[in-house]
Amino acid sequence: MAKLIYSMITSLDGYAEAAEGGLGTGAEDPEVHTFVNDLFRPVGTYLYGRRMYETMVYWETALDEPDQPPHIAQYARDWQAAEKVVYSTTLDAVSSAKTRIERSFDPDAVRRLKDEADADLTVDGPNLAAQAIAAGLVDEYHLFITTSVVGGGKRFFPDGVRLDLELAEERAFAASGLIYARYRTR
Repeated sequence: MAKLIYSMITSLDGYAEAAEGGLGTGAEDPEVHTFVNDLFRPVGTYLYGRRMYETMVYWETALDEPDQPPHIAQYARDWQAAEKVVYSTTLDAVSSAKTRIERSFDPDAVRRLKDEADADLTVDGPNLAAQAIAAGLVDEYHLFITTSVVGGGKRFFPDGVRLDLELAEERAFAASGLIYARYRTR
């Protein structure tokens, strides 16, 4: 059975999406990006909400831009190789290969995906992840914590959910100040 992983960049105060502006620095650091590449290369399926898909679909054509650094080109190739499922009631069509639309999040269907998958899955975006967390589907949480306090927005963890997690791995990136922390469900 494959794992379902929830991973996002978060502010120091726990927001995956800031109310105003960005979440701070770190993700653009080539060392961090290469680490992310290596970490998520084995992922076989990405589960996205519409807004997160619209952000990530950039990777479908990233290789068309000349002179991409090696870490950017590698991430584009890895992203293109994976399956993508977009949960949306409003999206009419997708603009990337290996992508399908589902009109609603069905926890039982995601359980079947996990049971049948040969490679891990990720759920990306705080709204969609909140549904997966509430259904008890998330096996690991990967937080990339920036040095910024943003004061509001969409939280990485949804309100009203208690999770007792086990720290499995951590890493600090000195150049950017970003901290990576991987937790497993108990």
